[in-house]
Amino acid sequence: MQNGARPQDAWLDQWHATTIVLVRKGGRTVIGGDGQVSLGQTIIKGNAKKVRRLGKGGVIAGFAGATADAFALFERLEAKLEQYPSQLLRACVELAKDWRTDRYLRRLEAMMLVADPEAALVLTGTGDVLEPEATPEGSAMAIGSGGNYALAAARALLPTDLDAEAIARRSLEIAADICVYTNRNIVVEAIDSK
Repeated sequence: MQNGARPQDAWLDQWHATTIVLVRKGGRTVIGGDGQVSLGQTIIKGNAKKVRRLGKGGVIAGFAGATADAFALFERLEAKLEQYPSQLLRACVELAKDWRTDRYLRRLEAMMLVADPEAALVLTGTGDVLEPEATPEGSAMAIGSGGNYALAAARALLPTDLDAEAIARRSLEIAADICVYTNRNIVVEAIDSK
């Protein structure tokens, strides 16, 4: 058990996340993720769908972390999107506030990448709502156990002729080659900028 971990949370040390990557390039935003769910050294499932559409299809999102926690966050984000239609940034900031202050939400172990035609964000349980650093070629973000590998690959591929979806897929394949908690069962959702 790690220092400061509560005994009832010891099982969290055994959970390993996934890889989710977001790529914005050429007026298109793509979020892709692998399908592996692991507990310790065991693959529990290989075809989980961790990327989906929210808010009547106008928002795409992907999660890394505990599945039940991520679904709770998806539901909360959808409620915020109903409260603040067409305002993804505002909905995410309000969710992050709740996440930090609500006793139930504070215990959730997940992170999310979300995007609509105008914004791309990462949401964390520490209250962070961050946008990717944009370059002339585009931008990329990634989360999960293989996130750093996918992010490095995506950034390296942004200046190439590959489109956003091809970069996301190739980045996830590279992460799967390196991270044992990431597989090649890739799900991708895309949204065009206005």
